[in-house]
Amino acid sequence: MAIDRKKMILSAAERTFASFGYKATTMDLVARLANVGKGTIYTFFKNKEELFNEIMNQFIKRIKATATNAIHDDDHFFVNLHRALYSMLELRKEHQLTIKLTQELREIGTAQAKQALANIEDAILGFMEEFISHAEQKQEIKPCDPKVTAFVILHLYISLVFEWEQRHQPLSKEEIAHLFELYLVQGLKK
Repeated sequence: MAIDRKKMILSAAERTFASFGYKATTMDLVARLANVGKGTIYTFFKNKEELFNEIMNQFIKRIKATATNAIHDDDHFFVNLHRALYSMLELRKEHQLTIKLTQELREIGTAQAKQALANIEDAILGFMEEFISHAEQKQEIKPCDPKVTAFVILHLYISLVFEWEQRHQPLSKEEIAHLFELYLVQGLKK
């Protein structure tokens, strides 16, 4: 029974944060949407920040699971990397709460929104760094600094998936894979 109530509260809180953002969400709004008393929320979470952090931690776990499921042992490193990145970024792009947090950060600069989005990026970078290190050990790729390589790859990918479409027709998954291979696998060298 307590687990069900906690899930109800988390679900209601996620919808509330996704609708109103971190700053405008109150425990009263969450309680109303969860159809529980505000005191019930405090039996599980000591404050709004703890509730928000729990939601974000669950989302980060979901991102990591999505990336892990995209990796197939029989596929080449770059195929797996593309599939994992694309699936993680698609999940983030469709996740209503991260959309609202990005908007809130841009418009208000809320510290909690900034930190939550940074935590998501750090989780993605951490996954990639580990994946790159493993590929390096298996000699699937050249020796490199996994941390820097993960950063460069992620930001190239973000540019192709999100930033490009702000001013141009969106690229298809296949076009992104082709560009990814051109720049990272083959390079521009003739």
